Amino acid sequence: MRPLLVFTATLTLDVLLFVLNLAVALVGGSRTVLSEAVYSLSDLFAGGMVLWGFLAAQRPPDHEHPFGYGKERFFWSFSAGLVAFTFAGVFVIIAGFEQLVTPHPVGNLVEGLLVVAATLAASLVGIEVVLRELRADRTTVADLLGSTQQGLKTVFLQDLISGVGSVVAFVGLLVVYRTGAFRVDGATALLVGLLMVLTGLVLAAESRDLLVGKAISPAQARAVLALVERDPHVRRVRGLQSMVLGPEDYLLAIRVNFLDGLTTDEIETAIDQLAASLRGAFPQIRHLLIEPES
Repeated sequence: MRPLLVFTATLTLDVLLFVLNLAVALVGGSRTVLSEAVYSLSDLFAGGMVLWGFLAAQRPPDHEHPFGYGKERFFWSFSAGLVAFTFAGVFVIIAGFEQLVTPHPVGNLVEGLLVVAATLAASLVGIEVVLRELRADRTTVADLLGSTQQGLKTVFLQDLISGVGSVVAFVGLLVVYRTGAFRVDGATALLVGLLMVLTGLVLAAESRDLLVGKAISPAQARAVLALVERDPHVRRVRGLQSMVLGPEDYLLAIRVNFLDGLTTDEIETAIDQLAASLRGAFPQIRHLLIEPES
């Protein structure tokens, strides 16, 4: 996949949508349109954080970080979810609650409907960009959601929730346009704010496991074990420990019981061959320790 293309497209759309929504919200006073502007701004900040994490993770290992900077992507995805969406969502909830309790007239409803519809269309475009990249990479949405590609997953979920929020906002504004019930504008903004907070919590929870040292998936672990146990020099695998350092960067430590009677040189050769086989089958394994045990 081309993460940089996805991030760039998302940021460009977010800038445009923020300007449009904010202009209409300031003129018409709609809390619903304001919530869409804040959502776009949150998307923009979150996308910027994810992009920074992607770039920072490319740095090579050094003395202080011998395993590299792969977890930068997880940290900034965590920050994007927790900071950008949760705090912005609380702001939108407060604004919506004020309009719900003490409603004031809302103008420029037609313009509001148009800009919210444009936001929905842009969210669909963002989703299509991700789907196109998935198709080109011959993967599915399920594969993405189950992967450790936190940056792409964050962008995809942002666009997905943004689309849902835009539908809610459009319906709420349409009700206000037809009935003049200005409290509905506040209630709609309140719902959008809750969606933002929920999005932030989900994204933060997704990244938390990877930040604290999540292992590779059970399916991947079984595949690694199967490959090791097929080696003719291996009698038994005593233990397998792993950690995801980045979407394409795994750390593996394997304790292996080799066949009896092998000399030290033969065990060293067997370890080298086994390491080459593992790295060939799983390019994500960049740090590998194979420890022989009696």
